Amino acid sequence: MNTSLYEIPLKSLDGLPRSLGEFKGQVLLLVNVASKCGLTPQYASLEKLFENYKARGLQVLGFPCNDFAAQEPGSAEEIQSFCSTSYDVHFPLFEKININSEPRHPLYAQLIAAQPAAIFPATSDFRAKLAEYKCLPKLDSDVLWNFEKFLIGRDGQVLGRFSPDTTPDDAVLVAAIEAALA
Repeated sequence: MNTSLYEIPLKSLDGLPRSLGEFKGQVLLLVNVASKCGLTPQYASLEKLFENYKARGLQVLGFPCNDFAAQEPGSAEEIQSFCSTSYDVHFPLFEKININSEPRHPLYAQLIAAQPAAIFPATSDFRAKLAEYKCLPKLDSDVLWNFEKFLIGRDGQVLGRFSPDTTPDDAVLVAAIEAALA
């Protein structure tokens, strides 16, 4: 049996030791984020989602990653400054991690193992666009791109995985969050 998601050692963006254990009993939306991506404006709607649902027990957790076309090149200080000044982000941000590159962070190894495929919006052509640019990951189960989302229930179980182009206000994602919070 794998280590519980709650026990995997993490670090906050400012380098302090953390874990998902501090969020036990809450619904978690884990998102790999980047500052220089076409999807970066999702920071605004992630913050809105966090503000709208945090009183009911939702935590949005951001994990910067430079694995996707080097779209998160900044230092921890630069990432924090960008998120604060550009999007007024208040949800927790963690240190930059490897998601598809080696060594893959143990958190993402477990998330992917628990939920090997993402849900895409019905009209999505995101995978096809990445294929045109020869940017598809090596494995079908790998995280596709920045801003892929994993939903974790109050019991620590991975409930869903949502494609990068699933916006934080997408009806399918919001319904999944509402069900997890109920």
